[in-house]
Amino acid sequence: MSKVIADCKKEDPEISLVIANGENAAHGMGITKKVLEELLKAGVDLVTLGDHTWDIKGVADLLEKEDIPLICPANFPKLTLDKGWRILDVRGENVLVINLIGRVFMKIHPDCPFRAVDEILKKCENKAKIIIVDFHAEATSEKGALGHYLAGRVSAVLGTHTHVQTADEKILDGTACLTDIGMVGPVDSNIGVQKGVILNHLITQVPFKYEISPDENVLINAVVLDIDEETGKARGIKRVNKVVKNI
Repeated sequence: MSKVIADCKKEDPEISLVIANGENAAHGMGITKKVLEELLKAGVDLVTLGDHTWDIKGVADLLEKEDIPLICPANFPKLTLDKGWRILDVRGENVLVINLIGRVFMKIHPDCPFRAVDEILKKCENKAKIIIVDFHAEATSEKGALGHYLAGRVSAVLGTHTHVQTADEKILDGTACLTDIGMVGPVDSNIGVQKGVILNHLITQVPFKYEISPDENVLINAVVLDIDEETGKARGIKRVNKVVKNI
């Protein structure tokens, strides 16, 4: 995966910012400092998180450091909103990235993402024309609703969490929307996990331990945005769906 990201930047110099959801980067559960460093070395500029944020000890310390490009959902009850967004300097232009988490069908109980994003946008008013929202949520309906809610107010609303790329990309009043980007993970799997583990759990209802499939064929899901730097409006949104060999 690291080589794929690095090659992507080399092959297309117009790609000026790479954001990755690192929610499942550490063997399916959360993120570690080592894995984060690997992603950054590969060419990722900012890493967002989700419902597995607190699964690994030490993440809170990483989030506290301003020089580490890592954010988590802004509407977590225990956090201040300053942990859930970051303004990046990208080729001389400010880009505001906001991380939110949904409430529908989720096991956790976060604050309202709609109110949270309103508060962040108010706080960051006139600080960045380009605004990208990673909405980590289960229900496509909730992710789609946030897209409509923010239409014309942000550059993009991109869904993460369900590991399956959707085909509903659209631009709403200059806001690029996709209800789920998908995943980076083994092809021969059930959303990244070994098929037998998942099947046994579904049939027996016995709790299971995450076991990532060893398949060397890796599915790369991503989305490429074309955003007008002057207006912050999205001009294009293109899904990436390709298989590569794990290196």
